[in-house]
Amino acid sequence: MEKKPKKVFIVGPISAAFIADSIAKHSSKKDIGAHGIFLGQVRNDLIDGKEVVGINYECYAAMAEPILQVIREDCFAQFNLTCLHIYHSLGMVETGQICLFVFTSSKHRKAALEACDYLVERVKKEVPIWGKEVFIDESTHWKINQ
Repeated sequence: MEKKPKKVFIVGPISAAFIADSIAKHSSKKDIGAHGIFLGQVRNDLIDGKEVVGINYECYAAMAEPILQVIREDCFAQFNLTCLHIYHSLGMVETGQICLFVFTSSKHRKAALEACDYLVERVKKEVPIWGKEVFIDESTHWKINQ
């Protein structure tokens, strides 16, 4: 079943309120018995002795959006899902903030959980989204907490 293209990219971090609202919107769908949720969070890594304070995400949207649509269609064909959502940040996301939110829903948990894992792996491998670490000594060049 072909699904219409959905908004995927969000400028800045994905807020807890956005995630909670997305989950709450599904309470009216009485045929859902399970959700699979993945939240990707920016880590405070240490690279070559420099502390990461965030990641600046960029994307080639004209290429990414059709790939995401194919991934969505493949997922619906492979798993018995009610719905699925993929959201990825663009721009600066500080350590500790959410940059990827994948949300799948189905009648049964196995389909929801397997589809969620499948989606995360395909997005990470196939979608042209790049992240460049921003280090503590470079952070003054960014508007943090926009």
